[in-house]
Amino acid sequence: MQRIIVTGGAGFIGSALVRQLIRETADEVLVLDALTYAGNLASLREVDAHTRYRFAQADICDRPAMERLFASFRPDAVMHLAAESHVDRSIDGPSAFIQTNVVGTATLLEVATAYWRGLDGAARDAFRFQHISTDEVYGSLGPTGLFTERTPYDPRSPYSASKAASDHLVRAWHHTYGLPVLITNCSNNYGPFHFPEKLIPLVILNALDRRPLPVYGAGDNVRDWLYVEDHARALRLVLQRGRPGETYNVGGSNERTNLQVVETICDILDKLHPCAEEHDKCLQKNDKRSFCQPSTINHQPAKAIKSYKDLITFVSDRPGHDKRYAIDAAKLRGELGWTPLETFETGIRKTVQWYLDNAWWWQPIRDKKYAGQRLGRT
Repeated sequence: MQRIIVTGGAGFIGSALVRQLIRETADEVLVLDALTYAGNLASLREVDAHTRYRFAQADICDRPAMERLFASFRPDAVMHLAAESHVDRSIDGPSAFIQTNVVGTATLLEVATAYWRGLDGAARDAFRFQHISTDEVYGSLGPTGLFTERTPYDPRSPYSASKAASDHLVRAWHHTYGLPVLITNCSNNYGPFHFPEKLIPLVILNALDRRPLPVYGAGDNVRDWLYVEDHARALRLVLQRGRPGETYNVGGSNERTNLQVVETICDILDKLHPCAEEHDKCLQKNDKRSFCQPSTINHQPAKAIKSYKDLITFVSDRPGHDKRYAIDAAKLRGELGWTPLETFETGIRKTVQWYLDNAWWWQPIRDKKYAGQRLGRT
């Protein structure tokens, strides 16, 4: 049993990790989250009454707060996921990304190092600081090749540059101060409880509302998709068995173009939630959920469609849009024995079904926080 601080634990990946830790281990977990726009305690409803779960609303840039929480909880490990993480938002407002991802990580490293130095013997030897990062720090690939742990950094957006800076800080604390750190760089995650500004949940919810499904450029940008539960398992494995000072790439080996992803979601929805048939059922039941109502855009009636693919709309590309990401996870597989349990086909079907079944989670977000508007236009 360990006592683990999870920063950003009310976010998408963080909450998946926390739910796994409480469900599948005997660990005690303290979630630290500032609850900015994407932080959502509803994502932790499954565990919020559990005796091994605690929550503190706190900003990782607030050093006194971090010191108090470290002193009171006495962690054996820190799993650091707190970050601003949406590329489009980093284009609109890069300062928030620098503050959280760079300054916040530096603050957390300083607090963790002081705490670690105060530990005795076995507790000091066993302590770990795990930093969770992204494959976007590596830049953009051509039509072939994979990112490895030795790929030089070449970040192209304010978001990826801020994450690259945080990665470098974590390595510097290891080499300069001896802090036992672990770094993971993951490919694009998807799954339940994903804030709906990201591609997959945005497409699902726009489709249910019969709104346009925006595809940047020609839709030929490639991403390597990783189911979030598989990622959480990888993070736990790295924490338990990873070698301090090492980096581990985590990828699903599921390369798809953005257009392929959108078309796959449409195909699944056409089977699980046929447009005309489901709308008629909703009207008969007088169901008021948004996906049961004819949506409007700029006060115009939603278009009649036979397939959700009819909603696909090509829009201007994101500025500086990286062409292709793909992860080589051979080190993680070979050294630690990790393998993903979900293919893209099984994971995306589970994801679409989850959004169909859980309007209680996403409807308040669509109503109050983010309604699907375009971000990152410059």
